[in-house]
Amino acid sequence: MTENDRALRTRPPAVAGQFYPREPGRLKAEVERLLDGAAAAGADTPKALIAPHAGYAYSGPVAAAAFALLRGRAEKIERVVVIGPAHYMPFQGIALPSADAFATPLGRVAVSRDALENLADLPFVLRSDAPHAPEHALEVELPFLQCAVGSFELVPLLVGDVDPAEVAQALGRLWGGLETLFVVSSDLSHFHNSETARRLDGATAARIENGQWAAIGPNDACGWLAVSGLLIEAERRGLRARRLALCNSGDTAGSRERVVGYGAWAF
Repeated sequence: MTENDRALRTRPPAVAGQFYPREPGRLKAEVERLLDGAAAAGADTPKALIAPHAGYAYSGPVAAAAFALLRGRAEKIERVVVIGPAHYMPFQGIALPSADAFATPLGRVAVSRDALENLADLPFVLRSDAPHAPEHALEVELPFLQCAVGSFELVPLLVGDVDPAEVAQALGRLWGGLETLFVVSSDLSHFHNSETARRLDGATAARIENGQWAAIGPNDACGWLAVSGLLIEAERRGLRARRLALCNSGDTAGSRERVVGYGAWAF
């Protein structure tokens, strides 16, 4: 380890060995297997994705349907904004970390300090490592990005209590061109039986695809604020969501009596 490595403030993995394998070889093999099993429909590199963030045994195939679109098409992507909900610590606004990098078993991903500085003057933005430390919503997307994109800078944003229009404002500041990709991390309904979840998630999916952000609430998706913010900005930019996959944990690795819904979309 060099002196430069020691000086880097790195956010370590919080859920390696729980949501995904801890051993690098096993993790890479698992992600590659999931990506190989996904159909990468469409010829264009997406500007934004919505992907779930549960354990890979449960939501991995749905997440892979989104990230598979990047394989072989990511050479222009330099920066990935990953935004999702804070599950463990309530706060107001959007939290930026002080870390210089986020680590997974597959290696370290540098944080784009310039991008975070571009948001620093927004009144609803705060700097706080506490919500980031235990959070899985952003972390579980990183191994997919490391395998599908390779080298990129990360812009990690955790959403607390904030207005969707403020989320859209932050995303708009970072929008950029082909060099910038957005990944909204969100699961859908929680803890209904499979039949009920399928009905509820189908309605949420239709709202996402029709840009009806105001009709999406906390019971529809844990990342509803990030999803709504993306829908606002996507409409302003003339983009619409295309469904890639929709199922629940009862369809993958869990009981059908108490499930979590998962969906993937590309913009």
